Amino acid sequence: MTAMKPISELISLKGRRALITGAASGIGRAASLRFAEAGADLELVDVDEFGLKGVKELAEEFGVEVNVHRVDLSRKVEIDLLWEALRGREPDILINNAGVYWFKEFTEVDEDFYEKVMAINLHSVFWMCQHFVRARKDRGGVIINVSSIEAFLPFARGLVHYDTAKLGVVALTRAIAREYGKKIRTNVVVPGGIETEGVKKLKKEAIMKFNVEKMGISFHFNARLPMGRFGEPDEVARVMLFLASDLASYVNGAVIPVDGGFLST
Repeated sequence: MTAMKPISELISLKGRRALITGAASGIGRAASLRFAEAGADLELVDVDEFGLKGVKELAEEFGVEVNVHRVDLSRKVEIDLLWEALRGREPDILINNAGVYWFKEFTEVDEDFYEKVMAINLHSVFWMCQHFVRARKDRGGVIINVSSIEAFLPFARGLVHYDTAKLGVVALTRAIAREYGKKIRTNVVVPGGIETEGVKKLKKEAIMKFNVEKMGISFHFNARLPMGRFGEPDEVARVMLFLASDLASYVNGAVIPVDGGFLST
């Protein structure tokens, strides 16, 4: 019988390199710090250069290598240039966390708005995964994509475009898991009710502008949460760390809600 590896070894990411998009804030920032704590070297991607520098400084305190890249993920040419720059040090863990949460009434969505939302929330995930699979299909690796509870249970008005993209991320994840599962584990986390900077900003704007509809959405959302509270970005990051580590060595094609039980109601 093969000896069991200790937990400390299973959870460790020492000697691995993780690429995390949307790393400057929220869930991406939390994941960057947890992965650095677990020993992973990091390639951090965001459009927010200032935010990236702050995360880099904190992550380097764990003694890992941290490189930052300002990339507009809505432009495939910038994604291609990123992977060209990474040649020779391609990551063995990819986290597609970046996304935009822009409200617009369905009947008012125009082509430019739709294309921009889809480019960031779905198309960039497709291209990032494609580059990763090309680089790692023979060596192995881990992909973690980020969807949303909105993809499964639309709750807020004005997010039809967002919901469409995020359900597409689930389909993409499962298809890659099926086709490349012998070498690459691909899973998707489904956050909901997470107190990110974006959510805090939306709450504040709703109160400041006395937007009754958005205030009502927030109230009803909170009332529906079985745990009675919003989650922290780090609570999603910990699930990502599990999925990236050898603790999850037989987890592939999984859809994992991190939503305080929202989807169960």
